[in-house]
Amino acid sequence: MLKKRKFLIGGIIVALAVGYLIFSSFGSATYFLTVSELLDRKDTIYGQNVRVGGQVVRESVVQESSGMVLKFEVSDGKVTVPVVYQGVVPDTFATSDEVVVEGRFGESGVFQADQLMPKCASKYEPVEPS
Repeated sequence: MLKKRKFLIGGIIVALAVGYLIFSSFGSATYFLTVSELLDRKDTIYGQNVRVGGQVVRESVVQESSGMVLKFEVSDGKVTVPVVYQGVVPDTFATSDEVVVEGRFGESGVFQADQLMPKCASKYEPVEPS
């Protein structure tokens, strides 16, 4: 009888630990709006801190000579929004097609990004020497 009780208590402890890990992992999930969702909600989120994810429009990327101001456009395939980011540009931005930006959407229609998070490629391939 004592052996069954120890087994039952051990099983409950393991189940609680697994449940806690599953529950805590949901809290760390990062949610972001698409560009379309941002523009649909623009009247209610002016000045609020939000995250927006999408594809970088490669032809729109302009980095000012100081290197600390980056301007580009983000698209979800339907609509595009201009983004201005001031800060250190991550190295992976140059090779990234997808990006998540965190900041505020202004009434002028420009997203002022405080944080720039390029998504990493799922598969890295060596660069061919020229």
